[in-house]
Amino acid sequence: MALLPHPSPKQLRRTMALCSNHKSVYVAQQISSTYSILAYFYFTSFATVSGASAGSTSGLIPAYDALYYTGVRAYFNEEWEKAAELLEKSIATREALFRIRRQCHDECGPAGHERLTKLDVEKGSVWDLWAVDWIQRRAECVRFCLGQAVTPSGQLPVSVDIEYEFSTRNPYNFLQVVYWKLGKVQKAASAAHTFFIANPSHLEMRNNIEKYRRMEGVTEDAFQDREMEAEKHWTLYDSALASEASSDWPHAVEKWRECVNATLGQTEECRAQCEVASQRLPDYQEVGVEGMFEKAAALSLSLLSCQQSCVTQVSTRAGRISAQEDFLPTQLEHLHIAQFKAGDIGGAVQTLRSLLLFYPSDKDSVSNLQLYTETLGSDSEPHETQPLQEIARYVSRSLQEKKLLYFGKENLNFDFTDPDLWTPEEVVPEPLRDAWRAEKELLNEKLKEGEKELEMDDSGFYAGGPVPQVGVTIAMDDHALNGTNRVVLDGVLDQKECDTVLRLATAAASAGDGYRGRRSPHTPHEKFEGLTVLRAVKLAQDGMVNQSDAKLLHTMGERVRTLLHSYFRSPSELHFSYTHLVCRSAITGDQKGRLDLSHPVHVDNCLLEPETRQCWREPPAFTHRDLSAILYLNDDFDGGELFFTDRDAKTVTAQVKPTCGRLVGFSSGPVNPHGVTAVTAGRRCALALWFTKEKHHRDMEREEAEALWAVDGQSVKKEGEVKEEGGGGAAARARSGRSGGQASKSRGRGQVTGGKDEL
Repeated sequence: MALLPHPSPKQLRRTMALCSNHKSVYVAQQISSTYSILAYFYFTSFATVSGASAGSTSGLIPAYDALYYTGVRAYFNEEWEKAAELLEKSIATREALFRIRRQCHDECGPAGHERLTKLDVEKGSVWDLWAVDWIQRRAECVRFCLGQAVTPSGQLPVSVDIEYEFSTRNPYNFLQVVYWKLGKVQKAASAAHTFFIANPSHLEMRNNIEKYRRMEGVTEDAFQDREMEAEKHWTLYDSALASEASSDWPHAVEKWRECVNATLGQTEECRAQCEVASQRLPDYQEVGVEGMFEKAAALSLSLLSCQQSCVTQVSTRAGRISAQEDFLPTQLEHLHIAQFKAGDIGGAVQTLRSLLLFYPSDKDSVSNLQLYTETLGSDSEPHETQPLQEIARYVSRSLQEKKLLYFGKENLNFDFTDPDLWTPEEVVPEPLRDAWRAEKELLNEKLKEGEKELEMDDSGFYAGGPVPQVGVTIAMDDHALNGTNRVVLDGVLDQKECDTVLRLATAAASAGDGYRGRRSPHTPHEKFEGLTVLRAVKLAQDGMVNQSDAKLLHTMGERVRTLLHSYFRSPSELHFSYTHLVCRSAITGDQKGRLDLSHPVHVDNCLLEPETRQCWREPPAFTHRDLSAILYLNDDFDGGELFFTDRDAKTVTAQVKPTCGRLVGFSSGPVNPHGVTAVTAGRRCALALWFTKEKHHRDMEREEAEALWAVDGQSVKKEGEVKEEGGGGAAARARSGRSGGQASKSRGRGQVTGGKDEL
């Protein structure tokens, strides 16, 4: 079984350093925004003592980051039993710590409240002392509560790296390998599945999961998300959408109600953690505050900012980079429509009034309210037409927090990013409104683009230009392919050229070449072999293949560039980003009951989220790609058809059957999601190419190959591009688009490994 490669020494050094970033003073925040200016007294009285231990002999909850560090060290020492025990303990300890924090938050909520009643009746200047007394009593309660259950080291904040490891579920990455080594395949499958939920682009883990499913002794119970409880609102969200799709409106109403309640619950859980979890004292030298009141304000604003950010945390699906905008208002919109269609008009009115708290001037909502009210008539009780109390409290509290945060941003140089689109303009101070409007408009435009049914391509390409090669014909255009900037050209290669390159592939293609050595990067049912132009040149120099065959591989790329540059009327020069001859062969005896694809649906230059129809142009996507192409070499195999879909990754809009000399070209952006059907018999070979308009992302390996030919006194035919200046070698490769796409990291995607996103 092909297991995940061990984490690199660099990853190990980073993990070993995770526990070394603690400072000497830590605080737990317990500040009410109403009295935030007095928070300084509380924070200075609630510093905990630093220290760290890998375990606890007192029965108290130890530091989970220390357990994790020790477990990772055992992993690299190949002490599998010890690694499994410590990694599992780190996960369980973290969960226990979060539960204790919430318990202490709830138990200490009433502490000191009797002091608050004196604030309105006491005369003179002692009201501030009553407020300090209230804060200290609550601080003492929390400190005592945590101290009864958690070691001092367990109360310390963990490093950013540790938070990232757990947020991306990397402990399960280690556990999958550990349990496999121990022969506990059921637990290995469970760990693999849990990791994969948050890392859906991790191709090797997906392959492992497919293999686990076929193993004896592995049951379906293994494929349950161990972190399901924290993602319950998303499970309900998906269930509600499924009920809508089948027009089961009563069930949809039930699920949307549960989803709203679960979202509010998760938000409250997150806010409670902000209050009770230990936090580092801000570095006042950086923000330029020195006085007590400035420090108290900075601390209280930090708490409020943390609680506001819970909106983003709760509305970000596991494994996704970006939050779903307007997550709670979107649920309310779905709920009132489902209630109306289910005949619950009173409930629809109440839900719609709740939605109007977020967007009071929304024309569609106001119109729907009028419709519902007229339908309802005078039969409803007054309380049924009022907004939901929990939504009213949510909006009121959020608005008050935003006012305080924007005041701090304007007057105290506090850095705050508003997580909501619905924030009313009057909450934002006048000096900040221009920038706020511009940012909001930009985001709204981005969201509208994703909702358009008719896709617009902003690539700058415009299909329909001339075809400059004799004998090449247009087999399918945009209309035939039901899309934008798509084309199929026939006759790009003749049979003799196809046979020559197929012979080259047979002689020189290596399993996993171009895929970091992975023989099955997209599916365990097929073997992948690849060959780059540079490797072909080096093999030719060593006498392993014919020079003319290697040159033909290069010439084919130039021919494709010339054709597509002309047909798509490229406004600027096209540079090669990556060129790869790739063959995928069906593994004999491993095709029965196969349901997967040879290559799942994806977009070449952005990260597709089918459920939201968004495509995020950010790493680890190869964002520099502008034009994609695939040149087929044969058709003597079963399956392996290229297909295009809508942004839902389900609705197939066009299919293309491979044949010798057929070229498919299309813009690399979100208008062209595509995939490849399973190759169930035979061997499918094709030349995959990507082009970029950005010179600094050009393929330096290709230029290195050309330089090697030049050293040998040979020339290569280059059609349509002036030779770029710049050397080859390691420095050049570091600047190429090939390495650049993989070097970038993204929040929540750092675990993605793999080579090129082959067609």
